[in-house]
Amino acid sequence: MSDDRLIVALDVPNALMGLELAKTLGDTVSFYKIGLGMLTGGGLALANELKQEHGKRIFLDMKLFDIGATVEAAVRGLSQFDLDFLTVHGDPHVVRAAREGAAGSDMKILAVTILTSLDRADLDASLIRAGDMSDLVAERAGRAFEAGADGVISSPHEAAVVRALPEASGRLIVTPGVRPTGTDKGDQKRIATPRSAIDAGADHIVVGRPVWQAEDPAKSARKIVAELA
Repeated sequence: MSDDRLIVALDVPNALMGLELAKTLGDTVSFYKIGLGMLTGGGLALANELKQEHGKRIFLDMKLFDIGATVEAAVRGLSQFDLDFLTVHGDPHVVRAAREGAAGSDMKILAVTILTSLDRADLDASLIRAGDMSDLVAERAGRAFEAGADGVISSPHEAAVVRALPEASGRLIVTPGVRPTGTDKGDQKRIATPRSAIDAGADHIVVGRPVWQAEDPAKSARKIVAELA
């Protein structure tokens, strides 16, 4: 039995491998993330096949960022693919443009606050203003909600802070950086277990390598679903 709170990231090189993994996971997983790394490997074709032929939900993780007119045009084009979620960077002008591009579709626009692979030292190196990470994430989330975002991407560490925002009422929180107990954290720096992420206020968790790199991916996914239940 699947639980669509679990989104499995198909971070594999191409669509053929992604489709094979989805077949291996079968009914255990109902929601998939397809990211920028697979865009040139047939990612949009895979999204369409999983959606139309296999009845899966699709999260396209493009993290779009550009001038408003370009973002609006890109999102309008992507809205033709019957996607469920699409990410853009959380800057208000980007979110507003994405909302315009998604008009008339059911696609949810999710705003990226601060990438879960970053910590305060990374922000300093990028000349991002000083401040506590949680405070910055909450401020960016609030501004994204005000600009019309349907939800935000936030690490599990900040999910509770974001959920407590008045603007977060009725909005989605999706958390990458989730690692089941006993698995390697990889390149993520702000991580949590599946259950703790949900308890902190997340609506969906994103898990990649702990599933697709496992000796038995379906077994790994079932363990996560059981933990969520």
